[in-house]
Formats: sequence, structure tokens, C-alpha cells
Amino acid sequence: MENLMFVYWSCKVIWIVLVTILGYASSLPVGEDALCTAEELAKYRIIFTGKWSQTAFPKQYPLYRPPAQWSSLLGVTHSSDYSMWKKNEYASNGVRDFAEKGEAWALMKEIEEAGEKIQSVHGIFSAPAISSGTGQTSTELEVHPRHPLVSFVVRIVPSPDWFVGIDSLNLCEGDHWMDEVSVDLFPYDAGTDSGFTFSSPNFATIPQDTVTEITCSSPSHPANSFYYPKLKILPPIAQVTLVKLKKSQLGLSAPFINLPAKSNEIIDTGSVTSLLCVLQKHPWTVRFPNGLPGGSAEGFAEKQGPRSELVLYFFSRPIMECLVQTWMKKQDVNQKIVSEIKER
Repeated sequence: MENLMFVYWSCKVIWIVLVTILGYASSLPVGEDALCTAEELAKYRIIFTGKWSQTAFPKQYPLYRPPAQWSSLLGVTHSSDYSMWKKNEYASNGVRDFAEKGEAWALMKEIEEAGEKIQSVHGIFSAPAISSGTGQTSTELEVHPRHPLVSFVVRIVPSPDWFVGIDSLNLCEGDHWMDEVSVDLFPYDAGTDSGFTFSSPNFATIPQDTVTEITCSSPSHPANSFYYPKLKILPPIAQVTLVKLKKSQLGLSAPFINLPAKSNEIIDTGSVTSLLCVLQKHPWTVRFPNGLPGGSAEGFAEKQGPRSELVLYFFSRPIMECLVQTWMKKQDVNQKIVSEIKER
């Protein structure tokens, strides 16, 4: 009898413990993207509008060498398992290079690795640079119920390590995608360079600081280019709008690929060469109808086929495009390329 009572009370204790654990687990927060039950895919047009004018930001406004402008926009659609950048956290090496020099290679490699290892990235998107402080640039992106978040960065040129962007904007609301959303953008400091002004020389921050928002009173130093002590808040320096595309609007456009500039200068558009990318995850076939600039691509591609075709193996199209740009730059081809994209 005593043994039966012991077994009874032991089972009761175990049951109470299990109920407690399960009840606690059910109350734990879940990732934002885990709640998305929307239709399979959605496509958006993202429009970035620069509002960096001399009227709105008169202090030390860059007029030449180089004048006020914006780098190309680099973004990613992803799940909550990935983070491109976050306020009050340390910037990655890729974000540092992009914020300081506008170089996207390291950042795109980080994105590619995250996509391959933990399947947290759905796609990468980019939009052309803006050659003045005001103006617009746009491109299209695709989101998925498991990857409903959007992040991007745009470098403020010139600047030590300043940028604008969005961190993990969720375009999904329960069982549907948002039709349109607009967000005002304010400057951020990547925490990797200690310069105070737009044209400050390179001065690495050691040890590295976290990403912080730049306000009219922070950093609290009169030399800071965004220091406006009489204002309560800075006006938005840019704005981004995302508009969901209807099925009738879907289609592959011809995005512009901007070659990296030297010394923060915008490269003038030269001759245009058609670049045809057949959309496959692996491999990519890149064809130069006008012939390869510089001839042979030995050491660059897996193989070189007839009619100047290159076969490349990469996770994503932007990685492939970046390498094509880098290779062309080594061939002393200084031009803007228009991509005609067709799916096999």
C-alpha cells in the first residue's frame, strides 16, 4: 500500500512540474515572422527619397569634393534569425565597410553566409545611388511568410561612418501583407569612426562603439555637423516608402548596377553594355553580347563558354553582380551596366 501511495504522489508531482513547464513555454514570446500566415509571396516597390537639402540642414552642408549625395541602397528580406544592423549593438565588419567607404562586398558576403547556414535570408535587393542630397531611387523586393522582415542601409556621403536605414520592418500583419508603409529616416552613427563633421578625416573609434542615432543634441558637441541645439528634433533626412505590387504589376524590371566609386565620388555614366543574367540559384550564366571587356575571364569564372558566356556559382544574384563589377573594374572598364533579366 505504501508503495502504491509513493507511486501516486510521485506521478502527481511530475504532472504538476510538466504542466508548469508547458505553461511557461506557451507564454514565451515568439518571433515576429512566426505569426505571418499571409499568402505565399508578396512583391513590393521600395522608394527611397533623400531629403538632405541645404535649407533643412544648413550647417556645414557639403557643396563640393564631394557634394552631398547618397550611396546605393543595399537591403535584405529575412526572418528574425538574421539582423543586418541594430541600434545600440555593434556594427558588423560589413556594415562598417559600407558606412565608412560605401563598400558592399563584405556586407553581402555576411548576408550570403547567413542565408546558406541558417536559411534566414530570402533575398537581397539594391537600388542606384543618388548624386545629390535630394532625389529618389527605387527597386523591387520580394517577401515570404517565413521571411517578412526588411532591412537596408544607405550611406550618407560624405561622412565618417553615418548612414540611414531600417532594421527589421515587418510587412506582414497576421494573415495579410501591408498595402503601403512609409517611414521617416534619421541619421545613424555606425560607431566605427570618431569624426564629427561630414568631411572629417578617417579616425577609427577604438574600442568600437555601438550603433547610435544622431540627434540635434547628440553627440553634444558644437563641431558636430548635425548639432542644432535650438531644435527639439532633427527633420527627417530621408524617407522610405514600400508599396505592395498588384499581380498585374509584377514583372522583372531592368535594375541599374552602380560600379563602386573612389573617394566618395559618383562615377559618370559611360558606354552601356548589355549584361544578361539567367536566373538560377546555381549556376548563374552571364553573357556579354558585345564581348567580354578585357577578353578572357580566366580565374574569375568556373568556365568560359561560347559567345563570351561565364558560368558563376553563387547563392544570390547581387553577390554575382558584385563580383562582375569588381572583375570589370580590374579590367579598367569604368561604366554603368544595365542588366536585362530573364528567367530560364
